[in-house]
Amino acid sequence: MAVDTESILPATAHLLAWYDAAARALPWRALPGAPPPDPYRVWLSEIMLQQTTVAAAGPYFERFLALWPTVEALAAADEADVMREWAGLGYYARARNLCAAARAVAAAGAFPTSAAGLRALPGVGPYTAAAIAAIAFGEPAVVIDANIERVTSRLFALPDALPAGRPALEAALRPLVPTDRPGDFAQALMDLGATICTPRSPRCLLCPLAPDCIARRSGNPQAFPVKAPKRPRPLKRGTAWWIEHAGEVALVRRPPRGLLGGMLALPSSAWSVDAVLDFPFAADWQLAPEPVRHGFTHFELELQVAIVRAPDRLNGIAGQPIIWTPREGIAAAGLPTLFARAATVALGLSLQPARETETA
Repeated sequence: MAVDTESILPATAHLLAWYDAAARALPWRALPGAPPPDPYRVWLSEIMLQQTTVAAAGPYFERFLALWPTVEALAAADEADVMREWAGLGYYARARNLCAAARAVAAAGAFPTSAAGLRALPGVGPYTAAAIAAIAFGEPAVVIDANIERVTSRLFALPDALPAGRPALEAALRPLVPTDRPGDFAQALMDLGATICTPRSPRCLLCPLAPDCIARRSGNPQAFPVKAPKRPRPLKRGTAWWIEHAGEVALVRRPPRGLLGGMLALPSSAWSVDAVLDFPFAADWQLAPEPVRHGFTHFELELQVAIVRAPDRLNGIAGQPIIWTPREGIAAAGLPTLFARAATVALGLSLQPARETETA
């Protein structure tokens, strides 16, 4: 579908004027119209903001800067320390890629300054590369996150369902990107989508793009963006094993690749749609009344929590070495959210009397 971008070009000036007055103050940003911020801060924030809200990412960003104030410091960090500090942000491949990208930048002596060059860094996809290039280096790249996707789809009333309609959306937005303030333009669209052009009940009367917005004129801006029907996510099941011995709890480090890769976790069975309750050895296991539920991108998980007090200090379980951790230190161990919740359940359950059991 051809889009009449020419008639809507004044929208850029309206949007930037609004941003100059209403920009959100975020720790990784420069003020509107100011010189670009440190590329390290932009890159770190953009990686954290993938699949994460601004409110959730803020404290992590501040803590990472305190621990590793430069990309060189992060490159020299122990990956296990980075993974521990990342715990709770989810999508843990981002943390592994963060370390790999930091090492690549430190080795090169500087960040690439173009979207094309940034794409070569681990964990940097098309959106992230465009955002860093525009905000940190002033490249007039087309930046499209979920907020910008929504604003642009409404502005032009784009009829194609997403994500298939992404090329048309990018083509419509490209002529509006100013060469002198591309970073501010991208962040203005982000702020507009986050505060005014929201998914439900957009506040059109306050929107600087309202005079140009085709979806608003249609009377139903919430109909955009058009999205393809969601596929149902399968439900998988598994069992997490809380094994106590002499005041310590058995943890394992998950394989470096795959879900929650490289993270400390409770040992567990495999997760599958046809899984049954499973234990690593015969014992008098206690079961939590309800499983822990957790949503991943492509499936839902029900994880049954089972606990036992083992008389022997095991060296390994299910083919993985055990990392014995003091029971009272579990909260500080940096478990990902799923296993932190399972640990909370187990701690409550393990307060009940339990008999010592044989592990063989």
